[in-house]
Amino acid sequence: MAWGNQNFTSDFILLGIFNHSPTHIFLFSLVLVIFLVAFMGNTAMILLIYLDPQLHTPMYFLLSQLSLMDLMLITTTVPKMAFNYLSGSKSISVAGCATQIFFYTSLLGCECFLLAVMAYDRYIAICHPLRYPNLMSPKICGLITVSSWILGSTDGVIDAVATFSFSYCGSREIAQFFCDFPSLLIISCNDTSTFEDVLFYCCIIMIIFPVAVIIASYARVILAVVRMASSEGRQKAFATCSSHLMVVGMYYGAVLFMYMRPTSDRSPTQDKMVSVFYTILTPILNPLIYSLCNKEVAKAFMNVLGKGKSGQ
Repeated sequence: MAWGNQNFTSDFILLGIFNHSPTHIFLFSLVLVIFLVAFMGNTAMILLIYLDPQLHTPMYFLLSQLSLMDLMLITTTVPKMAFNYLSGSKSISVAGCATQIFFYTSLLGCECFLLAVMAYDRYIAICHPLRYPNLMSPKICGLITVSSWILGSTDGVIDAVATFSFSYCGSREIAQFFCDFPSLLIISCNDTSTFEDVLFYCCIIMIIFPVAVIIASYARVILAVVRMASSEGRQKAFATCSSHLMVVGMYYGAVLFMYMRPTSDRSPTQDKMVSVFYTILTPILNPLIYSLCNKEVAKAFMNVLGKGKSGQ
């Protein structure tokens, strides 16, 4: 490792995505609005699921964990980007950079596993409804959720430590609006090819395995839904599964594009656009998709709102 050769007194420079032209000022303002809506939307989902007893089920518990991950993900990147833009500074300390890498890679990994757990939950609920209370008991649900957090955090620690085992002796400019370790590898003065190979195989485990679980689960779910005699039950199952599949498609599509390409094939512009999608846009889309496509969430919101008004 090259900790001894690393100059930890020199900050990194985040080049960002906005300048001070009128168009970019508008786009920056739009990002702040998206951040606020995502922050409030995910916070509202967590509180709603916690406050309404009817939502105290494994599916909604998992959904609350997804909202928590999205809430943490968007607060890992946007506040620092906004501070640098408004203050005119572009620097980020080595400790701050390592912290960002740890949190966003941990949260991306956590979401990968959690989305697979959510697909398995729908498979059990639809294909084995009588065994659902046993197979997705609160104890089992809590255990697999904690496992998702542990696996994701382990990936975050490995990525952060490995990234800062390299030396950065030349340019310290990162062509991103946050510390993204693929962008850091580009400016390293060491040979990072071995780490990139390891990273590729880690991505196979962290991404392809959950995707395989999701595909297998929903293949069985779709067959079971098609065979349902009740049109109402079929419609409800399709509504729940379609919202989850929309989130899965957007999330995994962006992550696969971002992390399963070699650094030699990377374009800073493409990386920034994809990063904006999965770190800023996805956290706002998740609560919107699940709330708009879910009558139970809408009903719970009205119940909580009605209780608040009656209390006043």
